[in-house]
Amino acid sequence: MRLLIVEDDVRIASFIHKGLKEAGFVVDHSDNGEVGLDYAISGEYGAAIIDLMLPRMDGLTVIQQMRSMGVKIPVLILSARDSVDDRVRGLQSGGDDYLVKPFAFAELLARVQALIRRAGSVEETTLLRLEDLTVDLARRKVSRGPENIELQPREFELLVYLIRHAGRVVSKTMIMENVWDYSFDPQTNVVESRVCRLRDKIDRPFSQRYIHTVRGVGYKLDLSP
Repeated sequence: MRLLIVEDDVRIASFIHKGLKEAGFVVDHSDNGEVGLDYAISGEYGAAIIDLMLPRMDGLTVIQQMRSMGVKIPVLILSARDSVDDRVRGLQSGGDDYLVKPFAFAELLARVQALIRRAGSVEETTLLRLEDLTVDLARRKVSRGPENIELQPREFELLVYLIRHAGRVVSKTMIMENVWDYSFDPQTNVVESRVCRLRDKIDRPFSQRYIHTVRGVGYKLDLSP
């Protein structure tokens, strides 16, 4: 299952990301509210962990915007503010639970798991589609129309990341951090190489191409360049 972290403190974000990954989750991370909201709107998440004190858009506004747009994923609020008024304000803004910093990771994990169980009546989306391109997350299958496409595990994860962000330009740094889960090395061509292999399988045999290079920026999965 995929989770979203919106936290600008690098140390805390890294601590949570590492722990959730070891617990078997796939994690997306944003260090500011605006991009975090964009992730929440465009992605399929089992839960979101959102700090209140964020640059560009504070956490309460992020949650309020999510709810106003119909995004129903459960939200665990993180905050150093521990007054009753702060907790009430967070929950009334659309948060589902509230955890005060500093915290033990075991408690955060237990709260996230409880939120996911509570939301279990809402079936998780397992099919991602863009026109005739379909990605089945549960069976790890990919097809274009009636044609099944065999992908290597890393190619599959790359395609999932691209289709979750369809219509948006994603940089090589974003791909490295979210698909390979380590910092981008400007000397490596691993992203270009894997994108090329993915194109060979989902684009080149077909008249309509989906993967587009945005020079100097990154890549975009879309119907048009």
